[in-house]
Amino acid sequence: MKSRIISLPLAAIFFLFAVLSITSCQKEQSQNGSEEEQEMEASRVSSEADGESEIVFNGVFDDVMGVNDEVGVGGTGIFGRVTACPDVTIDRLNPPAPFPVRITLDFGTGCVGRDGHFRKGKIVTVYTGRLIVPGSVATTEFVGFYFDSISVQGVHKITNTSSPVANVPPARQFKAEVINGKLTKPNGNFTEWNSTKIITQMEGLATVSPLDDIFKIEGSARGRVKRGNLLTIWESNIIEPLVKRFNCRWIVRGKIRIVRANATANSPWIAVLDFGSGNCDNQATITINGRTHQITLP
Repeated sequence: MKSRIISLPLAAIFFLFAVLSITSCQKEQSQNGSEEEQEMEASRVSSEADGESEIVFNGVFDDVMGVNDEVGVGGTGIFGRVTACPDVTIDRLNPPAPFPVRITLDFGTGCVGRDGHFRKGKIVTVYTGRLIVPGSVATTEFVGFYFDSISVQGVHKITNTSSPVANVPPARQFKAEVINGKLTKPNGNFTEWNSTKIITQMEGLATVSPLDDIFKIEGSARGRVKRGNLLTIWESNIIEPLVKRFNCRWIVRGKIRIVRANATANSPWIAVLDFGSGNCDNQATITINGRTHQITLP
């Protein structure tokens, strides 16, 4: 069975995210500047790539949860913040059973949402059950999808890891994974990213509306980034839980520690990405070797 809904009001498609990690002993490459400048640049670029990935992929969680209250909670992510643009196609994969179900968001040749970001292509998610039910899984892939000029690739997977034991209010927890994620820019620069995070709901459990939902995010990731002549790999860990409110498209609080490949235990070239003290904005800071830089998130 297949139904098609045209031009639903949808919103900010990604936010998200990047907590990246290192697994090899690859060496950073750069052709310009002193050794200290190269170290600073590699740390800065790694941190910015980590933050950009966190924003882009973390927003997928909102979007997948927000399609409707049949598969999630409805009204979150792009379904609460963007003007009409994508076509939504719902395919029952084992009719008449409601699940599994495949939902496709098709942005076509593109549109600009209220947040000012351009999106085109498709986001395709298969749900095994309603995501608020323990054990349910949603697996998302991207088909020719672009966020602004950035090509988005990879697999995003959400698993409800909440305890099936009834609680009042019920506890709610999810495992969010990005597998072989990649963000590619028109000039050939890219970020590759794999992450595993635990997302726990802290507030809003006693109400039906998602607007008062607040989550904390913990976990780690690994990645590789290319910026011009620079190629570096790194790992990152959340050292202060990230705080995500459903009524804000950015992470509002929390810190990530980013370490590059080959860094010694006492290396000064360790970066801390700080998302702020609770304000809903796109500003964050990166501190490297005692020097703090302000950055703007997508």
